[in-house]
Amino acid sequence: MRGLEGKRVLITGGASGIGAAAAARFLEEGSAVCVLDRDGEGRRRIQAELPDLAGTVDADVSNLKHVEAGIDDAVRLMGGLDVVINNAGISIRHNFLAITAQEWDNVIAVNLTGVFYVAQTAARHMVRHGGGVILQTASTNGLVGQPFYADYNATKAGVIELTKSMALELAPKIRVCAVAPGYVLTPMQRAEYTEEMLEEVNRKVPLGRHAKPEEIAALFAFLASEDAAYITGQVFTIDGAETAGGLASR
Repeated sequence: MRGLEGKRVLITGGASGIGAAAAARFLEEGSAVCVLDRDGEGRRRIQAELPDLAGTVDADVSNLKHVEAGIDDAVRLMGGLDVVINNAGISIRHNFLAITAQEWDNVIAVNLTGVFYVAQTAARHMVRHGGGVILQTASTNGLVGQPFYADYNATKAGVIELTKSMALELAPKIRVCAVAPGYVLTPMQRAEYTEEMLEEVNRKVPLGRHAKPEEIAALFAFLASEDAAYITGQVFTIDGAETAGGLASR
């Protein structure tokens, strides 16, 4: 991709799954990369797997003070901040009637409030220093109804509207887009789905499989690059055509 060499990239939730794949891809593109994650073991593992990382930062995105300190740490490690992949998120598979108030609050705190904290803190830095790119992980669950994830779905729909609003207000200095993956074979997905459930999903996806985290990372790399310089305020679905046909395709 054009223009990623030397860019300073912060990836939240970067210790595993899509975030870890994005960290590897941006390193391949010649970027400086810092991973922000609250999982200590995950941070140690990703630093060992990707020794060229500029560093890792311990922060919980649902805590504003953590976010502010974490972004300050990342700026010191990399000497600045050009791109943020706002990716940290959690999910709990449960029936709508069984969601507790605490579970609701936890999912909202990480997946929506945390995205806002990171985006606003990063944007304030970028405005002061000439601009940048903020890319956010949404989901097809924010575009269509899905059972057993009402709280998660609500947060991802919120991320989509937050992205569009940010793009309008932050242009022309900062570009903002969201990526909405469908089913991706990540550790979080494997933790919630049995092998039989994974196969059931594969049968309903027209391409016949889950996405690889590296395929989502490739889209992030494109959107952060100069090749995407005129793209902002958009949500990019990457789901193997799962949502293309509605009920007729199920």
